[in-house]
Amino acid sequence: MHATFSYPKYSFTPSDEQRTGSVRRHPVVIVGAGPVGLTAALDFARKGVPVVVLDAEDTVSVGSRAVCYAKRALEVWDRLGVGQRMIDKGVVWKIGKVFNGDRMVYQFDLLPEPDHKIPAFINLQQYYLEDFLVAQARRSDLIDLRWLSRVISARQEADHVVLQVETPDGVHAVEAGWVIACDGAKSSVRKMLGLEFQGEVFKDRFLIADVVMKADFPAERWFWFDPPFHRKQSALLHMQPDNVWRLDFQLGWDADPEEEKKPERVIPRVQAMLGADTPFELEWVSVYTFQCRRLEQFRHGRILFAGDSAHQVSPFGARGANSGVPDADNLVWKLALVLDGKAPESLLDSYSDERVAAAKENILNSTRSTDFITPKSEMSRVFRDAVLELAVDQPFARALVNSGRLSTPTTYTDSPLNTPDGDSFAGKMVPGAPATDAPVERDGQSGWLMEALDGRFTVLYAAGDGRVPAEVAEALDGPAAGPLPLAWHAVTDRRRGIAGELVDSAGRLRERYDLTPGSVYLIRPDQHIAARWRRFDAAALSAALDRAVGHAAGC
Repeated sequence: MHATFSYPKYSFTPSDEQRTGSVRRHPVVIVGAGPVGLTAALDFARKGVPVVVLDAEDTVSVGSRAVCYAKRALEVWDRLGVGQRMIDKGVVWKIGKVFNGDRMVYQFDLLPEPDHKIPAFINLQQYYLEDFLVAQARRSDLIDLRWLSRVISARQEADHVVLQVETPDGVHAVEAGWVIACDGAKSSVRKMLGLEFQGEVFKDRFLIADVVMKADFPAERWFWFDPPFHRKQSALLHMQPDNVWRLDFQLGWDADPEEEKKPERVIPRVQAMLGADTPFELEWVSVYTFQCRRLEQFRHGRILFAGDSAHQVSPFGARGANSGVPDADNLVWKLALVLDGKAPESLLDSYSDERVAAAKENILNSTRSTDFITPKSEMSRVFRDAVLELAVDQPFARALVNSGRLSTPTTYTDSPLNTPDGDSFAGKMVPGAPATDAPVERDGQSGWLMEALDGRFTVLYAAGDGRVPAEVAEALDGPAAGPLPLAWHAVTDRRRGIAGELVDSAGRLRERYDLTPGSVYLIRPDQHIAARWRRFDAAALSAALDRAVGHAAGC
């Protein structure tokens, strides 16, 4: 196997607790230093919450594993200071092509709109992603990364959790006010609590082969149904950095995973796809089974589950890490407010409610993809093949082709944290929707709306003519926010010199949010819309803030 990445080794250092035999209670302990756990740790640190991260290993993930990262996850990482590094290293793409046999059925564009800071997708090996996140975490004095620290038991008390942690220096106890389990699909914490996944394991297997080669394929997602090099099955090709290419081959349920991973089985498949004369080297090989499963609830007392420990989906559609990162994004601001005494503990139930809804959506999309890629009956196969034939010339049929619906962020339509619309608005920025980006000017510099949404509740006030009524400014600077951290920005059509001004010089903000003079948006710390109005009302804003932190009835 050819290696393009040198795996770091993180040293084990005994904690003060272990050295002294004392037990100290930490506000938050995260189990698992993968993409989701590290994202949560970085977000807690930005909010001033110290956190301990326990990981059983001493390096990043072995093999490229997850490679496709969507715009929403990248926006979260950008807010945490590491997104641009990922984009710079990754392969940026937005075009996908679908083939049936050797003929292209159609192509799609995942971000046809102009004027977005973050691309639709990047491809980046998971080991790079984790390496960047670890480097960012090491810059913070509030993040205590503990390697070779395996959690072997978890016991919940009334106001804390006691973890027994096995290390090279023995076993010791760690106390946590709250535990976030980000320890993956085989979560030990989930097993300790006796929790079971519900869902479906599909009877099909796929081979992943990451190969190192120089090729002139474009930076696009290519998916084949019944390709000439792999008849009656499917295949996928993706570009990664360092001349590494991700190849997926459908194998069928009867395939022996251990046999299929052997080079003598993998190499002929790759040669059939690329041509016998194309030089390449294998970097990483794995076989996986489609699984669409989740926990019934993601909160269990003082232990909360996020990422693969809470839900699993099939890889097609890139819905693994891209749903795990929003888990962390949703949970951290809520738990930070609870720890600070600014929100009731019941707010954490909304984490489970909102992210279970997201998991259901992801599982539904992933199940539909699986059913289309691997038809379960002859009638389903006939339908699938007819759709592929029609899609070449008929746009309506293209909407039915499902080679993996690519990850998109969830709108929390039914969340009790939303304040329902009382005014009429056009567009997609409904309460519960993730905010969409737009170019703005800030302090005379070109920038982006998402950069202004910095992890606090934020109010946007449309002051197109540059005038902010005194009563609006007075309310936003004080009483409307109450004890909550609140930022606000006046949106203008050209530079007016107002403090906190966002100049919508390209008009995209007005267009995407249907802003008219006097319109108001309240945006949550995780950049989802909480409420909106056509005119400012301090009492309505205060009530919406109360509702968004779980003080409303039923939250």
